[in-house]
Amino acid sequence: MTQQSHTKAAEQHENAAKSHRQAAEQHGKNDHSKGQQHAGEAQKFSKTARDASETAYGKSQQQQK
Repeated sequence: MTQQSHTKAAEQHENAAKSHRQAAEQHGKNDHSKGQQHAGEAQKFSKTARDASETAYGKSQQQQK
């Protein structure tokens, strides 16, 4: 179960990074509307990734006991 939690967190971090890269690319092309859209998605993935990381960390701590 702990491995799954860490995997989920990693996937969300990867999704956030991908969206950040897409936002940067669109802003670089002066397509600020799409850049903002991708930045918003990145923010959502980042928040989900943080929550998943905290859950995974908590499960790791419980297994040490």
